[in-house]
Order: sequence, then C-alpha cells, then structure tokens
Amino acid sequence: MDHYSRPAPIVRPFLTPGVIALIVLAVNGLVFLAGRLLFGIGAVTNLDNQHPWGIWIGLDVASGVALAAGGFTTAALAHVMHREEYHAVVRPALLTALLGYTFVALGVAMDIGRWYSIWHPLFMWNGNSALFEVGICVVIYVHVLYIEFLPAVAERFIGRVALPGPLARLNGPVDAALRLMDRGLSKTMFVFIIAGVVLSTLHQSSLGTLMVIAGPKMHPLWQTPILPLLFLLSAVATGFPMVIVESLLASRSLGLKPEMAVLSRLAGMAAALLGVYLAFKIGDMFVRETFVHLRRLDTASVMFMAEVLLGVVLPLRMLLSPQVRRSPGLLFVAALLVVLGTALNRVNNFIVAYTPPYSFRSYVPSLGEVSVTVGFIALLVLVYRAAVMIFPVISLPDRSLSPREKYTIRA
Repeated sequence: MDHYSRPAPIVRPFLTPGVIALIVLAVNGLVFLAGRLLFGIGAVTNLDNQHPWGIWIGLDVASGVALAAGGFTTAALAHVMHREEYHAVVRPALLTALLGYTFVALGVAMDIGRWYSIWHPLFMWNGNSALFEVGICVVIYVHVLYIEFLPAVAERFIGRVALPGPLARLNGPVDAALRLMDRGLSKTMFVFIIAGVVLSTLHQSSLGTLMVIAGPKMHPLWQTPILPLLFLLSAVATGFPMVIVESLLASRSLGLKPEMAVLSRLAGMAAALLGVYLAFKIGDMFVRETFVHLRRLDTASVMFMAEVLLGVVLPLRMLLSPQVRRSPGLLFVAALLVVLGTALNRVNNFIVAYTPPYSFRSYVPSLGEVSVTVGFIALLVLVYRAAVMIFPVISLPDRSLSPREKYTIRA
C-alpha cells in the first residue's frame, strides 16, 4: 500500500472535454430553473393539483438525502469508532455529503410553489409533523456539515492569506482568526461529528414516516409500518458504496491511483449492511404476505423486482466475492448498482407506489424537470471538482506529488 500524506489540493487543469459537457448540462438546467423562478412552477413542470410532487422530490430530494449518507457513515467509522485507516476517505465523503445536502435544500425550495417561503418551517414549528422533523434535521445537519469542512478551509489558508491591495492590512487578523478557529474546532469537532450522526439517523428514518402516513395511497408492496427502519437501513447500506463510487470516479477523473485497500474493506462492510437491509425487506414482505402482488405483471411489480434484484441481490452477491472487491472496475459496478438501487427505491416510494387522490392520468416528468435534475447533478460534480482543486480534500501518495506540492502540504 502506498504511504499517504495529509490531504492536498489536486493540481490538474480544471477544463476537460467532460467538464465542458457538464457545464453545458448545468447551464441548460439553470435556464429552465430561471424559467421556473420567473414564471412559476407550472411553466416548466407537469405538476398540478393531482400530482403535487414528481422527480424533484422523489429523485432530487429523497434520493439525494439517501445518497449523501456516506458523510455520516464514514465519519462514524473513522472518528466515533476510531478506525484510523479510513481517514483518507472521510473528507471526500464529507464534501460529497455537504454538496448533496446543499442541492437537496435547493431542490426542496424549487419544488415549493412559493419558493421564497422556504424559511417558514424555521419559525413556524409543528412538532406533530414528520415533514417538519425532516426539514429541521436537514437544516441543522447542513450547518454541521459546513462546520465539519472548516478544518480543510483553515488548513488551506493558514499561513497563506494574501488579500490584495487595501485589504492586505487584514492578512494578519484573518490568519489569526483562522488559527483560532482551527484550534477551537480541533477540541470540539467530536461534538459536531456525533451530532451529524444523530441528525442523519433521525431524518433518514423520518422520510419513511412521511410515506407511512400516506396510508392506502401507497401500494402494498412498499406500504409498511417499518418503512422508517427500511429507509434508515437502506441509507446506511448505501453510504459506503456511494463513497466507493465517488472515490473511483474522482481517481479516474483526476488521474490518481485508487486506494483499493481501503475501498475493498469498505465493500466488505457494505455487503454486511446490505444483507441486513435485504433480510428486513424480504422478511417484512413475507410477514405482510405482500408477495401475492408480484403475481400480477404490472408497473408496481416490475419496479419492485428491479429494485430488489438489481439494486440489492445482485450487488450483494458481487460484493461477497473477493475477486470483485479487488477489481476497481467490478467494484465500481457493484457499488453503482447499490446506489442506483437506493435511488430507484426512493423513486418507487415517492412516485411509483404513491397514488394521489382523484388522479385521472399518470405523471410523466417534463423536459424542464429532467433538465433541472440533470443540471443540478452536473453542477454538483463541477463544484466538487473545483473544491478538491482548491482545498485539501483528497489524500495523495507521496510519489504522486510534485516537489512543490509536497512542500505545500508539509508547510
């Protein structure tokens, strides 16, 4: 295994053909987003009184929250359980979670008819609402994520503050403030890490509670009293696979060697967590005898089988194989199947399984909805790429660093 130093900014050209394509997708999404802000939600979506939510909730929000679970799972593993060998993947996972939750908040705001009223739950509390609990936990957790990322900001700029022109007189005070913040956070970070884990478990399960109270509007294949537990277990099981996907994609994009020793161990733990989720999923189906609905070949049964077989069973079988865990390509496929399976589960719960009252037609997302969703994903990737080039996020092996980079991270 390579000897890894402290995280360092990646020195690579930002613009590549792939990045240019992402910029085009992001700009296209922002154009439709501007139309939504200027002319209303009905101008760019197929949402109406019969179908009050669509892929902006099912995919952007519900799936985004689940796929950002890598932040709290790796933080719990490395810091709470003191598994030092996993520190190399904590900051990338934290950055992914930070960006994921930030875009989740934007997605929620865009899905609200009066988007400028997004601040209302912060002051108009309703302790009996599952959605209120989700909203408050997400708001607090977003702040916790940004606080957890501050050490990387301090590490990047301490001793290197160089404000231009008249602002140069502030170099000393800003550097002193950064050093004070860094010392304070080093003594209190454990509080924010534990808070992040607790908040994540609360709102991950509360999303399931939100669909439990939908009652008979939900298809029996997904409607279950243990849906909050299933939502939590699926998010936890997806945390490590999401870290694997992010790490392998970043390594490929930035020309780095993947840290397979760490990722392989994460894959082994992901297999165990996925097995626990599958046991509860199948056990609940047999306890409630909802397997009878699989005899009918319709959209619900097909989507349920795709979610379980392709998103859980197949990747679980792959992750149990030592050969798969040692191969970057196969490991990426297995982890990606878990990620896509969890995203499909959230879409199934919020869109496929949910039948709005008095609906006379099926919901099909519009071009504007798809464009905004794709644009958000592209923008997230672009911001991630910029962040790892500015801040010390990704740990680099000594032999991958230039002499200037080695000097920079050791200064």
